[in-house]
This record gives sequence, structure tokens and C-alpha cells, in this order.
Amino acid sequence: MYEGAVQDLIDELGRLPGVGPKSAQRIAFHILSADPADVRRLSDALTEVKLRVRFCEICGNVAQEPQCRICRDPRRSPTSICVVEESKDVVAIERTREFRGKYHVLGGAINPIAGVGPDDLRIAGLMTRLADGTVTEVILATDPNVEGEATATYLARLLVPMGLTVSRLASGLPVGGDLEYADEVTLGRAFEGRRRISA
Repeated sequence: MYEGAVQDLIDELGRLPGVGPKSAQRIAFHILSADPADVRRLSDALTEVKLRVRFCEICGNVAQEPQCRICRDPRRSPTSICVVEESKDVVAIERTREFRGKYHVLGGAINPIAGVGPDDLRIAGLMTRLADGTVTEVILATDPNVEGEATATYLARLLVPMGLTVSRLASGLPVGGDLEYADEVTLGRAFEGRRRISA
């Protein structure tokens, strides 16, 4: 649609997750009209993140050093590991301030349709971390979708025979939600995860 460099930029932006053709075009024209200093900062940030950011050698979270800040923190409990699919999930859980253990980032979820099997994830690294017996609890915090459930089921089958306490994050009705708008799977999960109220 557009000449050379502009169309190349739109095409590259359109390859980003969640960016459709119209959004890519809007972003491209925003960049064209932006101050050159702003564009330079964006370019520098992209280059810098690719040069300096790596994955933690222990948990697989993003880090600028060989180990992420959570793995380096001596105040974190070494007996509990929360298994998540992606680094963004670590950030979401950290915002709750409820979990004080360590993490393990799988790097995705089992998805046979997309050709992602257990060997493509960081499951071997998790098993290595569990081998010394320090960890007593594993919390499976994969996404509540088909792929996340398949991954959690696969991991549970591996971990339960090891004598570990294995749990799955509860899922169900969101706070402020109405029952009439909940789908049957969400409502079913809410019933499964119900808890007793004591006076």
C-alpha cells in the first residue's frame, strides 16, 4: 500500500502479537510524526533489551544478570516453587504480594496443535531443581485454558509421585462478576474451588 520503508515498518509492526494491520499502520504513522529524539530512544531501548536481557539460569525469568532478582533474594523461601508459563505471569503474581517463594518459568505451555510438547518447555530444568529435596511445595499457576490445563495435568503426574505438595491455583468467578454472565466452565471451577466459611 505504501512505499518501501513505510510499508516495511508497517509489516514488521504487524508481526508483533496483538497488533493488527490497522494498529500497525497507526503506530507507523505515529513514529513518522514523532520527534526524532523519541524515535531514537525507542530504537535504543529495543537494541538494549536484545543485548542485555537474558533468561535467569535458575528459573528462566527475564534478567540482566545470570540470575534474576527473585532467585538472588535470600528472603525468598527455597521450599516453595510457583510454576508459570511466561515471565509476565511472574509479574502478575508478584503484584499480589501473596507469594514469597521462588518461580519456575516454563517458556510456554503444551500445545500439540502448535507443535509444542513437554520437551520444548523448561520441564527438565524444573525436575533438576526438585532433585535435591529442598523444595516441598509446587504451585502450578499455568493459564486456565486448554493448553494450561494440559501442562498442569502433565506436571502433576510427574510431581505427585515425588511426594511433593502439588497444588493448582484456584479459578472461578471474578470479584464483582455476576453469576448470570459466567460460562459453565468458570462456574464449575468456582464450585470445585469453594471453601468453607467459619464463624
